[in-house]
Amino acid sequence: MIPLYAFRDNSCDPRKCTIKRMERSGLVRVLSKISRIPRNTLLLDPRAEQALSPADRPVRSITALDCSWEVLEEIPTRSWRRQRALPFLLAANPVNFGRPWKLSSVEALAAALCILGERDQASLILETAPWGQRFLELNEEPLELYAKAGDSQEILKIQGLYL
Repeated sequence: MIPLYAFRDNSCDPRKCTIKRMERSGLVRVLSKISRIPRNTLLLDPRAEQALSPADRPVRSITALDCSWEVLEEIPTRSWRRQRALPFLLAANPVNFGRPWKLSSVEALAAALCILGERDQASLILETAPWGQRFLELNEEPLELYAKAGDSQEILKIQGLYL
């Protein structure tokens, strides 16, 4: 299993926080300071210039930014070597259902795990959200294609099929 981390700034609604559910289940380690994020982690950042692909394997850990979309621009992450953005996927969470790229933190971590070939771990963490398995159903085809891609360029070509 790949160790999972989340930087949480407490800007999101605590009643809807998927990371809090994962933390209670012992599936993620929550960090409250950006400086505590491991330097060798693969940082999921929607602002990253490179798309996540199976070529990013092996990874020592994966870290999600668990914050409100409104404050994302204020989080300083430019110093991480391995920042990756997720390709086109649809949200299954109740707040952003059906909206592209507006994934909750648990969806983002699960998507990354699927792309990196860790589908069982993805299913496990999605069990913490009542709608979690719906995310895999909604994105079954693109996740399978992304997991078979060779690199970020191929991910972008596959993504183009959905745009």
